[in-house]
Amino acid sequence: MTSRPSLVRSIPFWVLIVGSLALTGVGAWLVLDHLGRIESGIRSQTAEGAIAVYIGPPAATAGAVVLGAGLVGLLLALTLAALRSLLPAGDVVETVEWTEDDTAADDVLSPASGPTTTAEPFATTAAPAASAAPAAPVIAEDPDVETPSDAPPPRGARD
Repeated sequence: MTSRPSLVRSIPFWVLIVGSLALTGVGAWLVLDHLGRIESGIRSQTAEGAIAVYIGPPAATAGAVVLGAGLVGLLLALTLAALRSLLPAGDVVETVEWTEDDTAADDVLSPASGPTTTAEPFATTAAPAASAAPAAPVIAEDPDVETPSDAPPPRGARD
């Protein structure tokens, strides 16, 4: 079993393809339909034809925008498919089945196999100097404590 799903089984990829094809088809139909109406309006020399001549260009422009969006979506899907083909295939992930017979982990964690030379495993080698001042505690992150906005700042707080 691969760790990543195949692009062929990806639902968003197919939604992109189908949506782009739909936008391309609707946009092409709008452009061709309105350009045909403009042409027939110019040839007919009637009042209805004049309306088609004045209303047709903005509608054809809107159709061209929809057509362009569909083509961009198709190019995006093509680019995604090309990039996916360049990535290496996922490795097979196998599950490890542990049984009670495995004693290797018990041997590693048993106290008998640990160091027996010192009573304290984390003993320091040098004693701290008596004249040295105690070290300030290191705070890695401020605690998440909620205080009211009119509360005074804590002691030792820096601005």
